[in-house]
Amino acid sequence: MNEEAKDNSKTFQPKGKYYYGLGRRKEATARVRLYEGSGQIIINGRDYKEYLNPQDLVKIINEPLSLVGMKDRFDISARVKGGGIRGQVDAIKLGVSRALLEVDESLKTTLKSKKHLTRDSRVKERKKYGLKKARRAPQFAKR
Repeated sequence: MNEEAKDNSKTFQPKGKYYYGLGRRKEATARVRLYEGSGQIIINGRDYKEYLNPQDLVKIINEPLSLVGMKDRFDISARVKGGGIRGQVDAIKLGVSRALLEVDESLKTTLKSKKHLTRDSRVKERKKYGLKKARRAPQFAKR
């Protein structure tokens, strides 16, 4: 870990009361904690700018907070494992939504109407024997 990364992790040391939410998507699992703060995002102990390459993924994480008007009210600390970046981001989004329910139960209708509380259950289909992939059959040879 380089010096700059160490400095980033020291700027936001989450302490005190937090709201917890668990999110899953494909193979990714995110354990999310919301702390009272100013809108910082830490993923696996690193700043989000360092962890997420396409910056538009940050909008997905902040979507539930923006929807209820609490974007700069909470700091997000997430521990994510498994899956790819996109699956991890969607898992964090679900975790943030569930943590917001702990903050205020009355947000449930708002979050549910925009489908932020629904786990996306789509996963990769398993490969079947005799096929090249889940559904791709070998090329047919007439002779």
